Amino acid sequence: MRNALMLSILGSCALLAGCGQGGGEKSASSSPAPAAEHEATAAEKQAVLASLPAPYNTADIDNGKAKFAMCRSCHTIVEGGSNLTGPNLHGVFGRKAGALENYKYSDAVKNAGFVWDAEHLDKWLAEPRSFLPGTKMTFAGLKAEKDRIDLIAYLKVETGYKAP
Repeated sequence: MRNALMLSILGSCALLAGCGQGGGEKSASSSPAPAAEHEATAAEKQAVLASLPAPYNTADIDNGKAKFAMCRSCHTIVEGGSNLTGPNLHGVFGRKAGALENYKYSDAVKNAGFVWDAEHLDKWLAEPRSFLPGTKMTFAGLKAEKDRIDLIAYLKVETGYKAP
């Protein structure tokens, strides 16, 4: 509990430290930095959830958030968040496995050859080491299908997922 609180505080500090810094390439012009990204409201998050395909559109986001607590010691989910033991997961859906810059993946993940989607993430979360032998991830897996659905929906809502 104490570690989760500290990580939450550190994450908030990191997020606040990045406010107003633009985050993109700096140009020679003196144009103002873009405004900080809009924090989604509860209603906006609910709209994202409702737009997801079944079974994710009826997921229990609170349970997904609770399940993500197991992941929080290794992963961040905010845009521009740091990589920890595992990579930052913001924007993970639609990203090629092993392609996040500034993170050193195992050869297994770098050579996986797929793009992260709900189906791949579900298999990964169920049994990471057997789904992709050679991964560095030490997580034993999340056995309950409902918990995986709730966690995937939570990640879609919280990591900038945009429907294709």
